[in-house]
Formats: sequence, C-alpha cells, structure tokens
Amino acid sequence: MIRFDRRLLINFDWGLLFLVLVIGLMCLANLYSAIYPNTSHSTPVYLKQLYYYLMGFMLILAIISVDYKIFLRLNYKIYAAVIFLLLFALFFGSSQAGTQRWINLGFFNLQPSEPAKLMLVITLASYYSSKDPDKGFTLKELIAPILLTAVPFLLILKQPDLGTALMLGFIFVSMTLFVKLKWQTLLTLLAICASAIPLGWYFFLKPYQRQRIETFLNPESDPLNTGYHIMQSKIAVGSGSAFGKGYLHGTQGYLDFLPERHTDFAFSVWAEEWGFAGSLFLLACYFAMMLWGINIADSSRDKFGTLLVIGIISLIFWQAFINLAMVMGLMPVVGMPLPLFSYGGSSLLTTMAGIGILLSIRMRRYQKPS
Repeated sequence: MIRFDRRLLINFDWGLLFLVLVIGLMCLANLYSAIYPNTSHSTPVYLKQLYYYLMGFMLILAIISVDYKIFLRLNYKIYAAVIFLLLFALFFGSSQAGTQRWINLGFFNLQPSEPAKLMLVITLASYYSSKDPDKGFTLKELIAPILLTAVPFLLILKQPDLGTALMLGFIFVSMTLFVKLKWQTLLTLLAICASAIPLGWYFFLKPYQRQRIETFLNPESDPLNTGYHIMQSKIAVGSGSAFGKGYLHGTQGYLDFLPERHTDFAFSVWAEEWGFAGSLFLLACYFAMMLWGINIADSSRDKFGTLLVIGIISLIFWQAFINLAMVMGLMPVVGMPLPLFSYGGSSLLTTMAGIGILLSIRMRRYQKPS
C-alpha cells in the first residue's frame, strides 16, 4: 500500500508559489498590452503564454511528486539527452533569422539551449556534492566540470546564441565560487578568463556580435540601425516617470517603435506604463524570490540540495540582471528573456521546472541526509 507522508504538505512552500503567481499575472497583463490592439488572426501571445504557464504548473506538480535526489542518479542521462537535442537542433533544427536553435515538435518549438541551463545546474550540483576536498578544489579537480560546461557552451555558441552561452558561464562561475576553492585555483581561473577576452573578441564573436558591443558603448552613433533597440528601450523606460502613462497607454509599444516588446524588451513596456513604482514592485518580487531561494538553500539537509538551489537562483538572478541591464542600456543587447515575464515557452518551462525543484527541496527539508 502506498502511504502519503503528510509532512510533504506541511512543508510545502506557499510563499514561493505565490510569488510565481504574482509575476505570472503581471506577465500576462503586460503581454496583452504589448500587442494591443491585436490585429492578427493567430493565437495571441498572452494566450499562448497562459497555456505555457498551465503546462509549467503541471510540470511543477510532477517534479514535487518525486524526491529531488532522483536527479542525482539521472544527472548524466539528462546531460546526454540535452546534448543530443543541442546537436539535433544544430544540424536538423528549424532556422529563424539566421540562427538554428529550435526543434519543431508540431505543437511547440523546443529551444534545447533553455533546458541546457537547468541541466548544467543538475550536473554541476551532482559533481560538486560528490567531492569534499578539505583545502578546497584544485585546478585539476575542476577540469571535469569545466569540460562538462564547455560542451554545451560551444554547441550553443555555434547556433549562434551568445546570450544563452554566457548564461552557462555565469552558472558555472556562481556554483564554483560557492564551493570551496584554493586561492591559487581562483587566481589561475581569473588569469585564464582575462586572457581569453581578446581571443573571444577576435576569434569567437561574429561581426554582428562585436557590433552590438560597440553599439552599447555608443548607441547614438547609429540610432536608426544597430542602436535602435537600445535607444527606443531607454526612451520607453524613461518616459514612464514615477507612476507611468497608464495601462494600455504606452506609446512606444502602441506606435510600434519598440521592437521585440513581448520577448526581450517586455520590461520596457511595463516600465513605460507603470513607471518607477510599478518597476520597483516587479523588482521587489524578484528580490523576494532570491531571498526565498537562499532560505531554501539554508534549510536544505544535504549538500546536493543546497547546490541545486544555488544553481537555480543564480540562473534566475543572472537572466533577470542581464535582461534588465540590457533594456536600460547598461549592457549590450544579447537576446536574454526576463524569467517568468518575457514570452517564450522553452524559457518559461525551464524556469518553472527550476521552481519545481526548489519546492521539492523545501518540502523534504525534514528528511535526514543520506
């Protein structure tokens, strides 16, 4: 007979779920405004996003139904499956706007680079939790996680998708700094990264990617071409003032000046209509989610669970930080969605899966570490 442990419900984190619901409602309202008035006869993006949210909540329900430690046993199988999907997308995937990132499943275009972020979190958490060096990790002991990160990094860079590839690097750095490193190892890694910057600029970045960075440094040099996105986004954010122009009254989106306003620049629409006050409320929700994640990490009863939480909150944090810095002109445009807020099925489902893992860890905090 299957017995249900009531402690799972007692330890369920309703606060985290509430934050996800609040951001989700703001997302749907913002997407409705971003395409208003909708003159297309196809399914509007806010309805599609609603369907993705419903799928995401079902995914959360499936994940919290099992012990999160199952990922410790399946981590390399998950890694191999995602690498296969990345290779399939690279050679046989559908091409859009000069990039080859998607796999057409008929009802849904899967972007394997999105679940690759969560896959890397699981993989690194599995590796670091199995090691416990007394004096910290040496460079030799970091060879394996570096290679495990480099394979999906290079495959995603080949698509090309610089933003998502960099996210893998941020996840690796965040989780590696969290575990104990020797000072010699840290200094060596910093020296390697510093020396890799000019190599990456001349040999790995494509001309349009270098142009984006140059435009970021001086967007006014080409306001009608490469600097157009940043200029219009800054106008939208700045014109919101203290309390915004009002819902459905944003001119940058309504008059079609703001590009990609339902994906990468969704926050610009929100800032124009709700102003500084509304933007501050949205940022407060993300900040609360980060603090909530740190609390979950602190309450975790095993090292694997703690590392999973650190990886997932770093994934959400860096995506949000880069997107917000991008739309305000503080970073180059790299095509980074705002988690739980920008339109996109693969990105949303990946984030919701991460939330599901956080909830699973919180629900099982009463268990003794194995």
